[in-house]
Amino acid sequence: MANRQLVADSGALLDIYRRAALLKANDERARKVILSGQIAMVYYSYRGQEIIPSVMGNILRDDDTLCTIYRGIHDMLGKGFPLRELWAELAGRTTGSCKGKGGPMHLTYPPKGIMVTTGIVGSSAPIANGLAWATQLDKSDRVSVCTFGDGASNIGAIHEAMNLASVWKLPTIFVCQNNLFAEHTTFEKMTGGQNIANRAEGYGMPGVRVDGNDAEAMYSAFAEAVARARAGEGPTLLECMTFRFYGHNFGDDDSYIPPAQKAAAIEADPVPRLRARLIADRIATEEELAAMEADIEAQIDDALEFALASPWPEPDSLRFDVFEKEMSA
Repeated sequence: MANRQLVADSGALLDIYRRAALLKANDERARKVILSGQIAMVYYSYRGQEIIPSVMGNILRDDDTLCTIYRGIHDMLGKGFPLRELWAELAGRTTGSCKGKGGPMHLTYPPKGIMVTTGIVGSSAPIANGLAWATQLDKSDRVSVCTFGDGASNIGAIHEAMNLASVWKLPTIFVCQNNLFAEHTTFEKMTGGQNIANRAEGYGMPGVRVDGNDAEAMYSAFAEAVARARAGEGPTLLECMTFRFYGHNFGDDDSYIPPAQKAAAIEADPVPRLRARLIADRIATEEELAAMEADIEAQIDDALEFALASPWPEPDSLRFDVFEKEMSA
């Protein structure tokens, strides 16, 4: 393991910030768009959890695969999901990544290794194992990542998948984004034990609990998991501690979150914290970061304009993309 780069250099930190700034701006725009009535959609805000997927996107290759859940737009954007195709799909238009048929709950973009978004809690893990098994069969060094929340960590499919991944030494990386709330229930009220990472010991794999809001800590932990997987050493469970700033879904008033806890989390917002670090360490200037952020806003403007100008699917399109062969009229 001596040759593995496990420390984020200045270039990696700058790239991680670029991705995180995009995720932050994209979430803020999504909430504004829903409130304005421009797009009606089910939406699960990921605000506060931007560093985890930004690190993953920096380290993973395009051919590495990702299976995520309904609160997973940040995971996909972090891995390079094109903004135009994303927003068109959110808007239900034919130019979307799934021709407007998937929407926010079923986003996919295989050219970037983004294989599935599932609305079934915990089901990302077995699918990720299948993709990991494929890498063994074709003798490649791709890795397969599945993301899920702390609530999903108690679903049987997660445990079955971790056990199988360990038995077969699959290159699967299990990324639990522990934001301390499963829908409306606190972590302590629904999870036995003090953490999720310790469960890995029962499956014979490394389990690491890491500050998912710390870019450098997250980088080291994820880089090690990827290196192990590429080397054929098997799976890793990462419990990435974070916090979501808003309710379970858009419209949830989050009254169940203690106000002081929420205020502290927002005060420690990981995106501006990384931004300040880049300036303090002279990795980037205020002007350079402001220009980057302005460009991100322009990209989102363009994507939203593209989406809203795109056509709706025709009713007849329901007959297509269901079976391998097209149905006859």
